[in-house]
Amino acid sequence: MLTYEQSLEFIHGIARFGSKPGLRRVTMLLERMGNPQDKLKFIHVAGTDGKGSTCTMISHILAGAGYRTGLYISPYVLDFRERIQLNNEMIAKDELAASTTLVKAHWDALDAMGETPTEFEVVVAVAFDYFLRMGCEIVVSEVGLGGRYDATNVIGPPLCSVITHISMDHMEYLGNTIEEIARQKAGIIKKGGVTVCYPRQEPEALAAIMEECAKMENPLITPHNAGILSADIFGSDVRYGELMLQIPLAGEHQVWNAVTAVEAVKAVASQGFPVDDAHIAAGIAATKFPSRVEALCRDPLVLLDGGHNPAEAAALSRALDMLPGRRIHAVMGMLTDKEVDACLSQILPHCVSVAAVTPDIYRAMPAADFAEEARRHCADVTVYDDTRQAVAATLARCEGDDVLLACGSLYLAAELRPILLEMVK
Repeated sequence: MLTYEQSLEFIHGIARFGSKPGLRRVTMLLERMGNPQDKLKFIHVAGTDGKGSTCTMISHILAGAGYRTGLYISPYVLDFRERIQLNNEMIAKDELAASTTLVKAHWDALDAMGETPTEFEVVVAVAFDYFLRMGCEIVVSEVGLGGRYDATNVIGPPLCSVITHISMDHMEYLGNTIEEIARQKAGIIKKGGVTVCYPRQEPEALAAIMEECAKMENPLITPHNAGILSADIFGSDVRYGELMLQIPLAGEHQVWNAVTAVEAVKAVASQGFPVDDAHIAAGIAATKFPSRVEALCRDPLVLLDGGHNPAEAAALSRALDMLPGRRIHAVMGMLTDKEVDACLSQILPHCVSVAAVTPDIYRAMPAADFAEEARRHCADVTVYDDTRQAVAATLARCEGDDVLLACGSLYLAAELRPILLEMVK
């Protein structure tokens, strides 16, 4: 059997084969494994923004209500095992090794046939094998990219399909308009199911989702208005119908993610998985999700955010509006394949200084190039070759109620999070 370390080496090594949209290879792989996905019940979640938060909220509610709940999300922030969870606990290293050993045997056979499954397809297969072995009653599964041709879409009709907020991202794969992207996301909707949709979609996205629901004979559930009673950078208190919710994730968008999660749980509850209001409220309140306007320290206030597209930048900007009059110092870097200026134009008007860094990934924009982009929106921009030095220098600049904001990329967030926690503890 593979060790845990050998399992990760195998999984990450497959990355050299790149990304190949389509269900052919993952279908072949899972058929060789006995189609574990056909023996599981799913809540399937697609969208551009908020998938991870929404999945995590749903998982916390269901696990709190006593259901053995699998959670599959991507990407991870700190530990690969974040991607595969049981009752909101990461898969154990020996369990990951056991499932990877099984999957690798079938991968080797397909590779020899010239049908090489990708890294993402292998991780999906590992997750489905694990969830079946662990006796999961419900699996909450996040789509990796798009929906229609994503490896997770090999599942049959789920208990509930969920479409979170749709915005412009991954246009090279999904299309150049909101409508085209929405049609790809809505590809997870299957005949005879039920669909829950984030309540504040662009009209073109909503039209595409409604059309797919009609074609697949799915009732479409859209959350009604929530009353925000109070909100700050640490979360919101909300009334939603008869429910009183404490949402520990910052930003108004998390309110709409939360009520989307609530409606998904209610849709599943009507299919034989009852959940009472107390479990819903407790599950939402217990949700933690790293690098989503995450407050790592209150004095000084240190915020970490991994958003990397214009819609996520807009959500971060609205969260920063909750800090009027406070000087914000940013540690920031982005990837070359993102809409850099569209993000910077929303975030940097809040900031008095920027420490420009290079995220540790091959697609990163060099810090010097990023600094040139940033200077269009902020006069005080310094280039750093070392991220730890950038954090230390930025912390040293924080006085009084100043704020340190680390943002721009989920990869950068993963890199900076342990550094920040070490320096502010």
